[in-house]
Amino acid sequence: MPATTDSASRPAYPVQLLTVSGRALAQLVRSPSHSRRAEAARKLARHSLWLSMAGAALVIALMLAFDLTEIQLMPARGTPSLWPIRILTDFGKDEYVLSVLGVMLVVVALVAAGLHGTRRALLLGLGTRLQFLFLSVALSVFVGEILKYLIGRGRPFVGGKADPFNFIPFEGSGAYASLPSGHAITAFALAFAVSALWPRLRVFMFTYAIVILLTRLVLLAHHPSDVTAGALVGIVGAMTVRYWFAARRLAFAIRADGTIVPLPGPVTGRLKRVARGASAP
Repeated sequence: MPATTDSASRPAYPVQLLTVSGRALAQLVRSPSHSRRAEAARKLARHSLWLSMAGAALVIALMLAFDLTEIQLMPARGTPSLWPIRILTDFGKDEYVLSVLGVMLVVVALVAAGLHGTRRALLLGLGTRLQFLFLSVALSVFVGEILKYLIGRGRPFVGGKADPFNFIPFEGSGAYASLPSGHAITAFALAFAVSALWPRLRVFMFTYAIVILLTRLVLLAHHPSDVTAGALVGIVGAMTVRYWFAARRLAFAIRADGTIVPLPGPVTGRLKRVARGASAP
């Protein structure tokens, strides 16, 4: 009978689901509370500035000295033998990546609503990390879409000739959405975010990102400077989201020098203590 009484006292599943979802969203917008967030913010600003300056210089250098040469060396667009590359490049498509992460978040919420105690806390710790991955990609892609519209760079051979300086700002069509590369943004934002949470996956994830970058060049979807700019936007975007989470004690801790480090994951072969699952100490 005690089990029956306990079960009867619990809120209904829809109420549990709303509670879990509401708390998951509320934790993202609560006021930052980490005592070392100012040091982390300064470090983020410094690193973002240096990355942006170096990246901008590299983009300009590629545009002036290498873009034209590279696109002329690539096989013609639509070459039948490139079908494996066309399949591979879709693994960096933002709609697909965000859809997969979004479905995983929904599944976590649905399952967690039916659990209690330690098991729910552990699953919600995973959910927090999935939120970080999703928002790292989503923010970076959003910024990239704004830049595409503002810059209006033509894709390789748009207009009938190889012209790396074919710009029509605010044009808004897919033909003039070359800079920065959306696939590169997605791949590098995801690679940085996954590596931030699980450093041992760094080599694998950045290999994946570079492969996606190369497929965009082979398919003549972008110039080298486009994918370089996309990689920069993706990394800086994910760095910004990582700071947002760390400042709210979510999934990351901040060291005394402002360095942001991942907290142990919810599951590492054996169940960890719940208190270390989602928030910084």
